[in-house]
Amino acid sequence: MADLFKKALALEPTPRPPVWFMRQAGRCLPAYRALRREHSFQALVADPELAARTTLLPTEYFPVDALVIFQDLSTPFPSAGVEIEMRAGVGPVPLPPWQGPGDVHRLQPFEPRESLDHVLEAIRLVAAHSPLPVIGFVGAPFTLCSYLCTGNRDSRLTNLRAFMIREPRTWDRLARFWADHLAEFAIAQAEAGAAAIQLFDSWCGVLGAEVYREFVQPHSRKILSRLREAGVPTIHYGSAHGDLLSEIAAAGGNLIGIDWRTPLDQARRALCQDGRRGLQGNLDPAALLGGHEAAVRETQDVLRRAGGMAGHVFNTGHGLRPDTDPAVVAAVVRAVRDWPSAKGSAPGDS
Repeated sequence: MADLFKKALALEPTPRPPVWFMRQAGRCLPAYRALRREHSFQALVADPELAARTTLLPTEYFPVDALVIFQDLSTPFPSAGVEIEMRAGVGPVPLPPWQGPGDVHRLQPFEPRESLDHVLEAIRLVAAHSPLPVIGFVGAPFTLCSYLCTGNRDSRLTNLRAFMIREPRTWDRLARFWADHLAEFAIAQAEAGAAAIQLFDSWCGVLGAEVYREFVQPHSRKILSRLREAGVPTIHYGSAHGDLLSEIAAAGGNLIGIDWRTPLDQARRALCQDGRRGLQGNLDPAALLGGHEAAVRETQDVLRRAGGMAGHVFNTGHGLRPDTDPAVVAAVVRAVRDWPSAKGSAPGDS
Protein backbone atom coordinates (compact mmCIF):
# COMPACT_ATOMS: atom_id res chain seq x y z
CA MET A 1 0.00 0.00 0.00
CA ALA A 2 2.47 2.56 -1.25
CA ASP A 3 -0.06 5.39 -0.99
CA LEU A 4 -0.91 4.76 2.67
CA PHE A 5 1.77 7.12 3.97
CA LYS A 6 0.85 9.86 1.49
CA LYS A 7 -2.83 9.62 2.45
CA ALA A 8 -1.97 9.98 6.12
CA LEU A 9 0.11 13.07 5.31
CA ALA A 10 -2.93 14.52 3.55
CA LEU A 11 -5.03 13.74 6.67
CA GLU A 12 -7.16 11.31 4.68
CA PRO A 13 -8.66 8.19 6.34
CA THR A 14 -6.59 5.02 5.99
CA PRO A 15 -7.52 1.40 6.80
CA ARG A 16 -4.63 1.33 9.29
CA PRO A 17 -1.83 3.72 10.22
CA PRO A 18 1.26 3.57 8.01
CA VAL A 19 4.39 2.67 9.96
CA TRP A 20 8.07 3.55 9.80
CA PHE A 21 10.75 4.18 12.44
CA MET A 22 13.25 6.91 13.07
CA ARG A 23 16.78 5.48 12.66
CA GLN A 24 15.32 2.37 11.01
CA ALA A 25 18.13 2.32 8.42
CA GLY A 26 20.98 1.82 10.81
CA ARG A 27 22.26 0.83 14.16
CA CYS A 28 20.05 -2.12 15.10
CA LEU A 29 20.33 -3.96 11.76
CA PRO A 30 22.98 -6.69 11.41
CA ALA A 31 23.39 -5.84 7.71
CA TYR A 32 24.10 -2.22 8.63
CA ARG A 33 26.72 -3.24 11.19
CA ALA A 34 28.35 -5.37 8.49
CA LEU A 35 28.50 -2.33 6.19
CA ARG A 36 30.00 -0.25 8.97
CA ARG A 37 32.81 -2.73 9.38
CA GLU A 38 33.81 -1.90 5.80
CA HIS A 39 32.90 1.81 5.58
CA SER A 40 32.88 4.81 7.90
CA PHE A 41 29.60 6.58 8.58
CA GLN A 42 30.71 9.55 6.47
CA ALA A 43 31.64 7.23 3.61
CA LEU A 44 28.17 5.66 3.63
CA VAL A 45 26.52 9.07 3.45
CA ALA A 46 28.91 10.45 0.81
CA ASP A 47 28.45 7.56 -1.63
CA PRO A 48 24.95 7.71 -3.19
CA GLU A 49 24.86 3.99 -4.00
CA LEU A 50 25.91 3.01 -0.48
CA ALA A 51 23.47 5.51 1.06
CA ALA A 52 20.64 4.15 -1.11
CA ARG A 53 21.57 0.58 -0.22
CA THR A 54 21.55 1.47 3.49
CA THR A 55 18.19 3.24 3.16
CA LEU A 56 16.66 0.06 1.73
CA LEU A 57 18.06 -2.28 4.41
CA PRO A 58 14.99 -2.19 6.71
CA THR A 59 12.88 -3.90 4.05
CA GLU A 60 15.01 -7.01 4.59
CA TYR A 61 13.79 -7.19 8.20
CA PHE A 62 10.30 -5.64 8.49
CA PRO A 63 7.70 -4.35 5.98
CA VAL A 64 7.63 -0.63 6.71
CA ASP A 65 5.47 1.76 4.68
CA ALA A 66 8.14 4.43 4.08
CA LEU A 67 11.90 4.70 3.79
CA VAL A 68 13.92 7.48 5.42
CA ILE A 69 16.98 8.52 3.45
CA PHE A 70 20.27 7.63 5.10
CA GLN A 71 22.12 10.81 6.01
CA ASP A 72 22.71 12.85 9.18
CA LEU A 73 21.49 16.15 10.57
CA SER A 74 25.08 17.37 10.33
CA THR A 75 25.42 16.50 6.63
CA PRO A 76 25.12 20.19 5.51
CA PHE A 77 27.95 21.37 7.79
CA PRO A 78 30.87 20.87 5.36
CA SER A 79 28.91 22.66 2.63
CA ALA A 80 28.84 25.71 4.90
CA GLY A 81 32.57 25.50 5.57
CA VAL A 82 32.29 23.69 8.90
CA GLU A 83 34.35 20.52 8.91
CA ILE A 84 33.16 17.92 11.40
CA GLU A 85 34.37 14.79 13.09
CA MET A 86 31.91 12.09 14.13
CA ARG A 87 32.90 11.00 17.63
CA ALA A 88 31.46 7.86 19.17
CA GLY A 89 29.03 8.67 21.97
CA VAL A 90 29.24 12.39 21.20
CA GLY A 91 28.10 12.93 17.62
CA PRO A 92 29.31 15.61 15.19
CA VAL A 93 32.03 17.90 16.53
CA PRO A 94 33.21 20.97 14.54
CA LEU A 95 36.89 21.18 13.57
CA PRO A 96 38.43 23.47 14.62
CA PRO A 97 36.11 23.93 17.62
CA TRP A 98 33.89 27.00 17.63
CA GLN A 99 35.23 29.47 20.16
CA GLY A 100 32.24 31.78 20.41
CA PRO A 101 29.63 33.83 18.53
CA GLY A 102 32.35 35.44 16.44
CA ASP A 103 32.70 32.15 14.59
CA VAL A 104 29.40 32.82 12.81
CA HIS A 105 31.50 34.55 10.13
CA ARG A 106 32.96 31.12 9.26
CA LEU A 107 29.69 30.09 7.64
CA GLN A 108 29.76 30.07 3.86
CA PRO A 109 26.63 30.28 1.68
CA PHE A 110 26.07 27.16 -0.40
CA GLU A 111 23.78 25.75 -3.08
CA PRO A 112 22.52 22.33 -1.85
CA ARG A 113 21.77 21.11 -5.38
CA GLU A 114 25.52 21.27 -5.98
CA SER A 115 27.36 20.60 -2.73
CA LEU A 116 24.78 18.09 -1.40
CA ASP A 117 23.95 16.36 -4.67
CA HIS A 118 25.18 13.05 -3.23
CA VAL A 119 22.17 13.07 -0.87
CA LEU A 120 19.83 14.01 -3.71
CA GLU A 121 21.24 11.27 -5.92
CA ALA A 122 20.70 8.73 -3.13
CA ILE A 123 17.04 9.80 -2.97
CA ARG A 124 16.74 9.45 -6.74
CA LEU A 125 18.23 5.94 -6.59
CA VAL A 126 15.91 4.80 -3.79
CA ALA A 127 12.85 6.28 -5.51
CA ALA A 128 13.78 4.47 -8.71
CA HIS A 129 14.34 1.16 -6.91
CA SER A 130 11.41 0.99 -4.48
CA PRO A 131 7.68 1.82 -4.67
CA LEU A 132 7.78 2.95 -1.03
CA PRO A 133 7.70 6.71 -0.42
CA VAL A 134 11.02 8.26 0.61
CA ILE A 135 11.27 10.61 3.57
CA GLY A 136 13.94 13.30 3.42
CA PHE A 137 14.94 15.35 6.42
CA VAL A 138 16.81 18.33 7.80
CA GLY A 139 17.63 19.48 11.30
CA ALA A 140 15.86 22.51 12.73
CA PRO A 141 18.22 25.47 13.22
CA PHE A 142 18.23 25.17 17.02
CA THR A 143 19.14 21.49 17.01
CA LEU A 144 21.71 21.96 14.26
CA CYS A 145 23.33 24.83 16.14
CA SER A 146 23.49 22.73 19.29
CA TYR A 147 26.41 20.88 17.70
CA LEU A 148 28.28 24.17 17.38
CA CYS A 149 28.12 24.88 21.13
CA THR A 150 31.29 26.11 22.75
CA GLY A 151 32.65 24.37 25.83
CA ASN A 152 31.06 21.22 27.21
CA ARG A 153 27.91 20.16 25.35
CA ASP A 154 25.85 19.29 28.42
CA SER A 155 22.45 17.64 28.17
CA ARG A 156 20.68 20.94 28.85
CA LEU A 157 22.63 22.91 26.22
CA THR A 158 23.35 25.60 28.77
CA ASN A 159 25.93 27.39 26.62
CA LEU A 160 23.64 27.61 23.60
CA ARG A 161 20.70 28.83 25.68
CA ALA A 162 22.89 31.48 27.28
CA PHE A 163 24.17 32.58 23.87
CA MET A 164 20.64 33.05 22.51
CA ILE A 165 19.60 35.17 25.47
CA ARG A 166 22.86 37.13 25.76
CA GLU A 167 23.38 37.85 22.05
CA PRO A 168 19.98 37.67 20.36
CA ARG A 169 21.10 39.50 17.20
CA THR A 170 24.00 37.16 16.58
CA TRP A 171 21.77 34.17 17.31
CA ASP A 172 19.21 35.50 14.84
CA ARG A 173 21.88 35.85 12.17
CA LEU A 174 23.09 32.29 12.78
CA ALA A 175 19.62 30.76 12.84
CA ARG A 176 18.49 32.70 9.75
CA PHE A 177 21.49 31.40 7.82
CA TRP A 178 20.52 27.82 8.60
CA ALA A 179 16.79 28.37 8.08
CA ASP A 180 17.40 29.73 4.57
CA HIS A 181 19.83 26.99 3.55
CA LEU A 182 17.98 24.12 5.21
CA ALA A 183 14.72 25.13 3.56
CA GLU A 184 16.44 25.06 0.18
CA PHE A 185 18.07 21.70 0.96
CA ALA A 186 14.68 20.29 1.99
CA ILE A 187 13.03 21.53 -1.21
CA ALA A 188 15.86 20.01 -3.23
CA GLN A 189 15.24 16.66 -1.54
CA ALA A 190 11.58 16.86 -2.55
CA GLU A 191 12.61 17.71 -6.12
CA ALA A 192 14.80 14.59 -6.10
CA GLY A 193 11.84 12.41 -5.18
CA ALA A 194 11.24 12.63 -1.44
CA ALA A 195 7.52 12.33 -0.69
CA ALA A 196 7.83 14.29 2.56
CA ILE A 197 10.38 16.11 4.68
CA GLN A 198 10.80 15.65 8.41
CA LEU A 199 12.13 18.61 10.35
CA PHE A 200 14.02 17.28 13.37
CA ASP A 201 14.23 19.50 16.45
CA SER A 202 15.60 16.74 18.63
CA TRP A 203 17.03 19.07 21.29
CA CYS A 204 14.34 21.72 21.65
CA GLY A 205 12.93 19.93 24.69
CA VAL A 206 15.54 21.69 26.86
CA LEU A 207 13.75 25.00 26.26
CA GLY A 208 10.89 26.65 28.06
CA ALA A 209 7.85 27.53 25.97
CA GLU A 210 8.52 31.29 26.06
CA VAL A 211 12.18 30.96 25.05
CA TYR A 212 11.21 28.58 22.26
CA ARG A 213 8.53 30.97 21.02
CA GLU A 214 10.88 33.96 20.94
CA PHE A 215 14.15 32.48 19.69
CA VAL A 216 13.40 29.20 17.92
CA GLN A 217 9.87 29.06 16.59
CA PRO A 218 10.30 31.82 13.94
CA HIS A 219 13.14 29.96 12.25
CA SER A 220 11.43 26.57 12.21
CA ARG A 221 8.25 28.25 10.98
CA LYS A 222 10.23 29.82 8.13
CA ILE A 223 11.43 26.40 6.92
CA LEU A 224 8.00 24.79 7.23
CA SER A 225 6.29 27.73 5.52
CA ARG A 226 8.71 27.55 2.59
CA LEU A 227 7.98 23.86 2.22
CA ARG A 228 4.23 24.39 2.43
CA GLU A 229 4.43 27.05 -0.27
CA ALA A 230 6.40 24.59 -2.41
CA GLY A 231 3.69 21.94 -1.94
CA VAL A 232 5.92 19.63 0.12
CA PRO A 233 4.27 17.67 2.97
CA THR A 234 6.10 17.93 6.29
CA ILE A 235 6.51 16.18 9.64
CA HIS A 236 7.67 18.38 12.49
CA TYR A 237 9.34 16.37 15.24
CA GLY A 238 10.44 17.96 18.48
CA SER A 239 11.52 15.88 21.45
CA ALA A 240 9.31 17.74 23.91
CA HIS A 241 6.19 17.53 26.02
CA GLY A 242 3.88 19.76 28.03
CA ASP A 243 3.29 23.37 26.98
CA LEU A 244 6.12 23.21 24.45
CA LEU A 245 4.15 20.83 22.23
CA SER A 246 1.58 23.46 21.28
CA GLU A 247 4.37 25.90 20.42
CA ILE A 248 6.01 23.30 18.17
CA ALA A 249 2.69 22.63 16.47
CA ALA A 250 2.16 26.38 15.98
CA ALA A 251 5.38 26.51 13.95
CA GLY A 252 3.79 24.23 11.34
CA GLY A 253 3.82 20.74 9.87
CA ASN A 254 1.26 18.41 8.32
CA LEU A 255 2.05 15.95 11.10
CA ILE A 256 3.50 16.69 14.53
CA GLY A 257 5.89 14.03 15.80
CA ILE A 258 5.17 13.18 19.45
CA ASP A 259 7.81 11.68 21.70
CA TRP A 260 6.99 8.87 24.13
CA ARG A 261 6.32 11.09 27.15
CA THR A 262 2.94 12.42 26.00
CA PRO A 263 0.04 9.94 25.66
CA LEU A 264 -1.17 10.08 22.09
CA ASP A 265 -4.81 10.65 23.01
CA GLN A 266 -3.75 13.64 25.10
CA ALA A 267 -1.74 15.03 22.18
CA ARG A 268 -4.69 14.44 19.86
CA ARG A 269 -7.06 16.42 22.06
CA ALA A 270 -4.55 19.23 22.51
CA LEU A 271 -3.32 19.59 18.92
CA CYS A 272 -5.81 18.11 16.46
CA GLN A 273 -9.22 19.50 17.37
CA ASP A 274 -9.19 21.87 14.40
CA GLY A 275 -8.48 19.05 11.92
CA ARG A 276 -5.52 20.93 10.45
CA ARG A 277 -2.78 18.49 11.44
CA GLY A 278 -2.12 14.86 12.18
CA LEU A 279 0.24 13.05 14.54
CA GLN A 280 3.23 10.76 14.25
CA GLY A 281 4.30 8.42 17.02
CA ASN A 282 4.77 7.50 19.67
CA LEU A 283 5.88 4.09 20.99
CA ASP A 284 8.53 4.32 23.70
CA PRO A 285 11.75 2.90 22.15
CA ALA A 286 12.38 1.21 25.49
CA ALA A 287 9.29 -0.93 24.93
CA LEU A 288 11.11 -2.62 22.06
CA LEU A 289 13.74 -3.81 24.53
CA GLY A 290 11.12 -5.64 26.60
CA GLY A 291 10.52 -8.46 24.12
CA HIS A 292 7.75 -9.33 21.68
CA GLU A 293 4.83 -9.46 24.11
CA ALA A 294 5.58 -6.19 25.89
CA ALA A 295 6.34 -4.35 22.65
CA VAL A 296 3.12 -5.51 20.99
CA ARG A 297 1.08 -4.65 24.10
CA GLU A 298 2.48 -1.11 24.15
CA THR A 299 1.98 -0.79 20.40
CA GLN A 300 -1.68 -1.67 20.76
CA ASP A 301 -2.02 0.92 23.51
CA VAL A 302 -0.65 3.63 21.19
CA LEU A 303 -3.07 2.51 18.48
CA ARG A 304 -6.03 2.60 20.87
CA ARG A 305 -5.09 6.10 21.94
CA ALA A 306 -4.91 7.20 18.30
CA GLY A 307 -8.57 6.19 18.08
CA GLY A 308 -8.48 5.56 14.33
CA MET A 309 -7.81 9.24 13.64
CA ALA A 310 -7.09 10.31 10.08
CA GLY A 311 -3.52 11.51 9.76
CA HIS A 312 -1.82 9.12 12.18
CA VAL A 313 1.56 7.65 11.24
CA PHE A 314 2.86 5.04 13.67
CA ASN A 315 6.46 5.48 14.78
CA THR A 316 8.57 5.38 17.88
CA GLY A 317 8.79 8.51 20.03
CA HIS A 318 12.54 8.66 19.36
CA GLY A 319 15.03 6.77 17.20
CA LEU A 320 15.53 3.01 17.45
CA ARG A 321 18.22 2.10 19.95
CA PRO A 322 21.28 0.13 18.75
CA ASP A 323 20.39 -2.81 21.02
CA THR A 324 16.91 -3.23 19.53
CA ASP A 325 16.11 -6.71 18.19
CA PRO A 326 14.86 -6.40 14.57
CA ALA A 327 12.58 -9.38 15.20
CA VAL A 328 10.77 -7.38 17.89
CA VAL A 329 10.45 -4.45 15.47
CA ALA A 330 8.95 -6.87 12.95
CA ALA A 331 6.41 -8.01 15.57
CA VAL A 332 5.43 -4.38 16.16
CA VAL A 333 4.99 -3.81 12.41
CA ARG A 334 2.75 -6.89 12.21
CA ALA A 335 0.67 -5.57 15.11
CA VAL A 336 0.20 -2.23 13.32
CA ARG A 337 -0.63 -3.89 10.00
CA ASP A 338 -3.20 -6.12 11.72
CA TRP A 339 -4.91 -3.19 13.45
CA PRO A 340 -7.86 -1.77 11.50
CA SER A 341 -8.61 1.87 12.21
CA ALA A 342 -12.14 0.95 13.20
CA LYS A 343 -10.88 -0.87 16.31
CA GLY A 344 -12.01 0.98 19.37
CA SER A 345 -11.52 4.56 20.36
CA ALA A 346 -8.99 6.34 22.45
CA PRO A 347 -9.36 6.05 26.25
CA GLY A 348 -11.82 8.62 27.51
CA ASP A 349 -13.44 9.20 24.10
CA SER A 350 -17.16 8.75 23.65
